[in-house]
Amino acid sequence: MVLYTVGGAAVFLFSGVMAMAGLGAAFLFVPLFYYLGVPLAQASSTALLLNAVSLSAATVAYWRGRLIDWRAGVPVLLAAVILAPFGARLTASVDRRVLLALFVCFLVFAGAMMLFYRARTARRVASRATEAGVGAGVGGVAGFLGGLLGVGGGNVILPGLTWLGLEPKIAAGTTALAVFFSSLSGFAGHAALGGVDPRFTLTMAVLAAAGSLVGSHVMQTRLTGPQLKRIVGVLLWVIAAKMALDLL
Repeated sequence: MVLYTVGGAAVFLFSGVMAMAGLGAAFLFVPLFYYLGVPLAQASSTALLLNAVSLSAATVAYWRGRLIDWRAGVPVLLAAVILAPFGARLTASVDRRVLLALFVCFLVFAGAMMLFYRARTARRVASRATEAGVGAGVGGVAGFLGGLLGVGGGNVILPGLTWLGLEPKIAAGTTALAVFFSSLSGFAGHAALGGVDPRFTLTMAVLAAAGSLVGSHVMQTRLTGPQLKRIVGVLLWVIAAKMALDLL
């Protein structure tokens, strides 16, 4: 009962808030579910599906607003989708303590991105070959880590696209598209191994969908973007510190 009550409330809240940044909230859901007693592999698979569900509405909104750069996004998307299932398949075979240590490192990185990263508008100077190469590399790393750890990889993709010279809003929209498909791919990899609880996953997916529609609108009237990023960044570092202490 605690799992569904606490987990459901958090899923509803953070799905809507984080989806509008094009990142998804899987990096929050994995430690949340884990500390609520969900096995790590199941927590990862569920978080990936919730990422896809919560980002679906945001992706459509970005597409309608013409804020997706397909030329830069397709190489990222393809590499992430291809490599996400490979990361997912390794989850069950990697020692739990190693996975937790990797997740702590990812949380520290994601927290730093939230607290200190500032997107800068740059003139697009990269050639198509450079865009494809960098995009595939960034997407591959994000997809593999996303499948392995149960995170979407948006914190890796977004700065990569910004470095290529994409305008911040377009970078966010393109990131949302890539993370949506890579999350689905990673979830499929976990589902093929049987690491999914249908009842729990379906319940959380419904709440994530509702949160992405309602929660984002409510939170946007209460918090500014910078305030939200500071809160999430500090929260990620607190979670990372707790997990690191548990590993000692």
